[in-house]
Formats: sequence, C-alpha cells, structure tokens
Amino acid sequence: MIYREAGQFRISYAADQRIFPISQDRVGMMLILAAAFIAVPLFASEYVLSALLIPMLVLALAALGLNILTGYAGQFSLGTAAFMSVGAFAAYNLQLRLPWLPLLVTFALAGLISAGVGLVFGLPSLRIKGFYLAVATLAAQFFVDWLFTKVGWFSNYSSSGVITAQRMVIGGVAFETPVRRYLLVLAIVSLLALLAKNLARSRTGRSWMAVRDMDVAAEVIGIPILTTKLLAFAVSSFYCGVAGALWAFAYLGTVEPQAFDLQRSLQILFMVIIGGLGTVMGAFLGAAFITLFPLVLNWLFHAVVRGDVRAGLLSQLELVCFGALIILFLIAEPHGFARLWQIGKEKLRLWPFPH
Repeated sequence: MIYREAGQFRISYAADQRIFPISQDRVGMMLILAAAFIAVPLFASEYVLSALLIPMLVLALAALGLNILTGYAGQFSLGTAAFMSVGAFAAYNLQLRLPWLPLLVTFALAGLISAGVGLVFGLPSLRIKGFYLAVATLAAQFFVDWLFTKVGWFSNYSSSGVITAQRMVIGGVAFETPVRRYLLVLAIVSLLALLAKNLARSRTGRSWMAVRDMDVAAEVIGIPILTTKLLAFAVSSFYCGVAGALWAFAYLGTVEPQAFDLQRSLQILFMVIIGGLGTVMGAFLGAAFITLFPLVLNWLFHAVVRGDVRAGLLSQLELVCFGALIILFLIAEPHGFARLWQIGKEKLRLWPFPH
C-alpha cells in the first residue's frame, strides 16, 4: 500500500530524525505545497482566497502558537487573542511611525513586541498552573482590550479606536490582490510552521515536553523550569503576534480592539483541541475545520429546512455543535484529528494484515 516502507533504509541518526522519514510523506508534502502555491492561485476564486483560505491560514498560525504553549509546554492560556491584538497594533504603529521599515521586518518586530508582552503575562506560570494560570492569562485579554480602547495613541487618536492597515508593499511590489495576499500569507505561515516543527524536535522542544509531562522530574534532571516556561510563552506570543499582524494587514485591513476578544481566544483554543494538542498538523486541521464547519452547517441547515433561516438561530446552532464536538473529541479521541490521521497511516502500513 501507499505507506509500505519496504526498501527504505535509514543508516544514520540524522536520517532517522528527519521531519518526514518516509519517502511517501515527503512526496505527499511536496504535492500539497505545490497545490497550495500553484494550483490554488490559478483556480480558486477571489471569494475563496479572501474569505476562506487567508483567514484559515492566519488562524492556523495563531493556533500553532497556542499549541506550542499548551500542547508542547503544557501551559494553559486564554489570552491568545490579546497577543494577536498586540501584534496587529504594533505592526500598524511601526508602519505609521517608522514608514521606512520593510514590511517583513515590521511583522517580525510586531511578533517580538508581542513576545515581550507574553513574557510579562507568563511570569505567573512560575508560581501557578492549570486553572489559575488560565485566569492569569485571561487578565491579559481584558487588560490589552482596555489599553487599546482607552489609550488613543495606539490607534493614532482615532475617535472610534479603529485602525486601518497600511498598504502591503515588499520590494516595490504591492500585495493588494487576493492572490498576492494569499501567497504572502501562505509563505509566512509555511516558514513559521517549518520552524515550529524543527523547534519541537530540538532540545528546547524536548524540554517543553518534559515540563509538560512532569515539571518536578524535569527540574530534577536539570531542565531550567523558569527559562523553559518563559521561552514557551515568548515563542507562542511571537507566533500569535505575527498572526495578528497578518489578520490586520492581509485579511481585514481595518481592525478594532474588539476583533480580538475572548471569543476569538476560545475559537483558537477549540482549533487546538479539535485539531490535536502537541502537533503542528493539528493547528492546520483544527483551523480548517473551524473555518469550513459553519459553511457546511449553513448549507445542511438550509437543505433540511428549505426556507429562510434566521442568522441568530444558525449562530446558536453553531455554538451548540462546537460544544458537542469538543466533548466528543475529549471523550473519544483527546488528541484530535491529527491522531486520527496518524492511526489511519498506521493501518495503511499494515493493510491487508490485521492490526
């Protein structure tokens, strides 16, 4: 079958530790990337690019940041949207006050500023964990929202508190069409996903997982708990900050602080739970599901009812279905879609023999 490994030999530790040790996985990933970079821009409509794929990729990047913190390092957080907000407003102010900065440098600096804020709100993790840490990160959500609403400097003294992102120009090329914005977001997300995958396989990633599994034992064997936890908050906030900058510049164009509210943080948390904790693939699977599920639900509901349906009813039904799915995944498969995909591959390796 497709995942048979007959004839594939790994004769070194480096070969055994590849991201994709099986040749079929490498070929499959290359085909997926080729389709994403070539086929999708050629055949997808502007609506699909602007309203579906761009927000899905940005939310996948934010979910990846939360997955680094929660899935790999075991530190629970409800302030993901707050760090996205910091990235969005930081990128806006950097472009406004330092217009000579290249756009990609602006995004990177916005992520670093968000990482600094994440370090500050990650300090309670040195003393508390679990539910109490979630409450501490929830304070970041409300504080950042209040700060950007009440302090006019961050929005350039806009009366409504709304910011309008500047034009995206890189190397003299304007990224204004849906295709160009999609390709820019896809390139950034792909690069950061590759970085996260390699980071999880490094010494730092192994330290995160050791702290996640048992922090006392990790400290006994010499892992610095303080540095490890704060680094997880910083890296996670960096990813969320870049995601927030892309959300403002590549997707919406106009952003208000309420766009990054608690509901957004919960949405990203749902992505991580449904997609799979502690996996890079889980962030993308969860983001795809959360983005496409309302459309599928809307289509099914209209097909069944065959009439006008109130938007409020659909919104409530969507929340009910999300809650039911989260409970279902926590009971049946706590590791989400990523684990189901891994089980499917294992069965394909052994087919037609019994597992």
